[in-house]
Amino acid sequence: MIVTDESLQKRSLVNFLKASLRGISQVVLIENAITGFIFLIAILFFSYSLAIIAFLSAIIGTLTARVGGGDEDAINQGLFGFNSVLTGMALALFLSGPHQWIIALIGAAIAGILTAALTYFTRNSGIPMLTFPYIILTWFLLLASYRLKAFNLRSDLIPQGLADWKLTVGGDINWLHSFFNGMGQIFFMDNPISGFLLFVGLFWASWKIGLYAILGTAVTLALAYFLGADHDLISAGLYGYNAILTIIAVSKVFNSGHHPLAFISGIVAACLTVPITASVSTWLLPFGVPALTMPFVLCTWLFWQQEKSCQSFK
Repeated sequence: MIVTDESLQKRSLVNFLKASLRGISQVVLIENAITGFIFLIAILFFSYSLAIIAFLSAIIGTLTARVGGGDEDAINQGLFGFNSVLTGMALALFLSGPHQWIIALIGAAIAGILTAALTYFTRNSGIPMLTFPYIILTWFLLLASYRLKAFNLRSDLIPQGLADWKLTVGGDINWLHSFFNGMGQIFFMDNPISGFLLFVGLFWASWKIGLYAILGTAVTLALAYFLGADHDLISAGLYGYNAILTIIAVSKVFNSGHHPLAFISGIVAACLTVPITASVSTWLLPFGVPALTMPFVLCTWLFWQQEKSCQSFK
């Protein structure tokens, strides 16, 4: 069988696109190109422009790693794409003005570089970077809007003083919408149908991860309501998405010992995201920037370190 240069180029292009789609699926700690494609369809259903940004950001992150000589296995797994996806989407949503898309796509490229750099610096400790590069970069670029005219922060992202802050708890909660919006908010979407499609993508990759996501959403919705969280924020899914990412990470992905009761740690970690989300959001009020996935990162790091510490005593 003769393999031509043209067939090699086609195969290389297909592999590159698969790696880019895995970059989208890795947002939820999953290595699956089809899941990434389903996620992209979910985003497209919510906003075609946001879907374009997500796909281009995944390509840019993957391409940046390949040009920079990143580890080929890590590139093919999509590990250099997910921070770029989230950064590009966040900047496209939270910024406005004529330079919005340009900044978003440049940010996606920088996120790929930052992911590689931080992964290198922490390689000996083994600390998972998760979405930390995206969080730090997005916060820095959003805050640059106060000093750089080219960066225009969205009008509803307004700094607020804590002395004037008042919690509003009233209002009805649409529990079904809240359930699916929690999943959708991982990709900044408050559309129940898009959230449902994201669940489809999860179950396509792994029924166990899908069940973890359902359990994490249900438990944290109930806890947020019990603790007296703002009903509008509960309905929008803003107390759900960090919990979903955390329960998947703690129960499945970073459960190196494969303990049969690991999901209990996952539930506890997911519940912990509720007060941490409230705290981080309050801490950021004077800056006018969102919490993003920092509660997920903090909770996952805490439980990851706890597991490593317990193993060291064995």
